[in-house]
Amino acid sequence: MSISPYKPEYFMKQALKEAEMALAKDEIPIGAVVVLKDQIIARAHNLTESLNDVTAHAEMQAITSAADFLGGKYLDECTLYVTLEPCVMCAGALAWAQLGSLVFGARDQRKRKEEIDRIGIYHPKTKIEGGLMEEECAGILKTFFETKR
Repeated sequence: MSISPYKPEYFMKQALKEAEMALAKDEIPIGAVVVLKDQIIARAHNLTESLNDVTAHAEMQAITSAADFLGGKYLDECTLYVTLEPCVMCAGALAWAQLGSLVFGARDQRKRKEEIDRIGIYHPKTKIEGGLMEEECAGILKTFFETKR
């Protein structure tokens, strides 16, 4: 078994690049990448404004792209890196996709993670890690919303 030269921080930096692309489009700057066996198989960022679609979150775009790449709907061997803790809609979609692992950066301060965990939205086999590069991920969001106020 070979050891990957990539660390989780590398993949989160790639998700942050996606968030920067969203920012450039005046979208809420959230980015995501889906990784399978140390390879990025999908990249996405928020497109809710561009597509005029409330469901066009980075995670939803990434799920669709990864499923297309794999030719199947299950992402059980994949890890999703996303710059913000997924909302309830995205968490539900990740459960249906049977995501293997979720790594998010910033915590969503508008919702209580304990409630999502308590009602068990995520697939029971999904491993979840939060807070990776939290300051960087939260910073781009804070800057975006400060410019909007």
